[in-house]
Amino acid sequence: MAGKQKRKENNFMIQGSILAIAGVITKIIGAVYRIPLMNIVGDEGMGYYNVAFSIYTVALTLTSYSLPLAVSKLVSARVAVGQYKNAYKVLKGAFTFALLSGGFVALLIFFGAEFIASTIMSMDMSVYALRILAPCILVVALLGVLRGFFQGNGSMVPTAVSQILEQIVNAVASIAGAYILLQVGKGLAETRGNDSFGPAYAAAGGTVGTIAGAFFALLFIALLASAYLKVFKRKMRRDRSRKRESYQLMYRVLFVTIAPVILSATVSNISDFVDNALFNNIMAAQGYGKTEYASLLGILGGQYTTMINVPLSVATALGSSLIPSLVATVQTGSRKQIHHKITSVIRFNMCIAIPCAMGFLVLAKPILDLLFFTQDNDVAARMLQLGAISVVFFCLSTVTTSVLQGLDDMITPVKNSAIALVIHVVSLLLMMVVFEWNIYAVVLSKIVFAGALCILNAHALRERISYVQEQRQTFVIPAAASAVMGIAALVVHLLIELFVGEYVATVIAILVAIVVYGAALVLFGGVSEEELLDMPKGATLVTLCRKLHLIRGEYR
Repeated sequence: MAGKQKRKENNFMIQGSILAIAGVITKIIGAVYRIPLMNIVGDEGMGYYNVAFSIYTVALTLTSYSLPLAVSKLVSARVAVGQYKNAYKVLKGAFTFALLSGGFVALLIFFGAEFIASTIMSMDMSVYALRILAPCILVVALLGVLRGFFQGNGSMVPTAVSQILEQIVNAVASIAGAYILLQVGKGLAETRGNDSFGPAYAAAGGTVGTIAGAFFALLFIALLASAYLKVFKRKMRRDRSRKRESYQLMYRVLFVTIAPVILSATVSNISDFVDNALFNNIMAAQGYGKTEYASLLGILGGQYTTMINVPLSVATALGSSLIPSLVATVQTGSRKQIHHKITSVIRFNMCIAIPCAMGFLVLAKPILDLLFFTQDNDVAARMLQLGAISVVFFCLSTVTTSVLQGLDDMITPVKNSAIALVIHVVSLLLMMVVFEWNIYAVVLSKIVFAGALCILNAHALRERISYVQEQRQTFVIPAAASAVMGIAALVVHLLIELFVGEYVATVIAILVAIVVYGAALVLFGGVSEEELLDMPKGATLVTLCRKLHLIRGEYR
């Protein structure tokens, strides 16, 4: 029984790791294809591209981002107690919601694109990219329902595979679309006497991949769902639970669950929209040209955000995996088990986020030069160094928000995100208007937002379930190991660069950093022998660590 219970407790980490690996793969693909995309589109075009995406992200938040989380939460709660028929009603009700909300917002964005781009965002040439993105809102909403259904049944594999396929199609179609529409835009630029048509059309072409990738992923996961539903319906026939929820009740439960999640996610994700709107209008008021601040936003979204999102994808994946598992534990388990799951996921998260932040701090310019070798990365490197600590705060706030939602506390994340957003906006205005820190104000204000949200969420967890995060193994040891790693990586890069050049030196420095961090983490006691044994090839890792004298004793 103990072994079976342990397997259940560790399953969410395995599933979360699957989703985290897929998230990292998709971010790597995203970083790779951004290189030719940025070369085609240029900084000005990336500015239009990012403004359109900030609006698109808010629209997705209102219709789609909440669906995988809400559906997985509701499905897992019913599957945990054998109510398969009620779980199936969740799926059907969520589809109806996706069709109505996704379809309505897609039409609203498509027909209101010109007003949003020119009046609200002060960047009228982003209208073309925004109109192409609009239909994708409906596609992603339907996709989110199916992903949430699989997650609620304890499987992250369909979501993981569909994400990778989606990103591959996205990469190919984005590059092709940007190149083709750039030529169209250049033709229009000559006839209309406005050089911005080229970058604007190239940005629109870059968004073609988004809808193509999402549509392909929807087809793939729909095929999997049609096959899995045959198995699920057999479980429904064996459902002997007496509780039968009506569709009227189901829609009410869906709304009660989705609405707070939407509010919380909207407040969190609207920060990019607010940043872009405030930045554009303040820069214009300070006398900067439109192409100049469009280029700065292009650097922010093209290089900085792409890098920050790689470790953040791990936090998002672990949060998605934790929610259905936590819901099931709340239904059947003890407070001790709940605390154990929260501690495990946050520790794992910090063991990745903290060294990533250190890597960005010491190797920002070399990493950017390696990945975005066609760009001038001086400004982007300063952004990445300034914003490195935000990786830790964003990862931690993402997971703690998921924990609160998994504990069925849907309102607290909304309040916390709203408070953090107000603090964020005030700090952004202060840094842009008073100190005139330009694009760096946006980077620093994001740190303020994520840091405030971490503090508020930690307080909420302490009040709700008396949970206080363990400090030594979660933060102190990974930070110490990361410091050793950072020094080693910097020294190795400086020495190797003298002989073989910057690019090779960067690759070697990163590989050395991974090895040094892993060794230091074990040596300092950040990972126990038992935890090593639970990993793939755990016995081999323990034997290797013993040979290197990183851990003491004999393995039996």
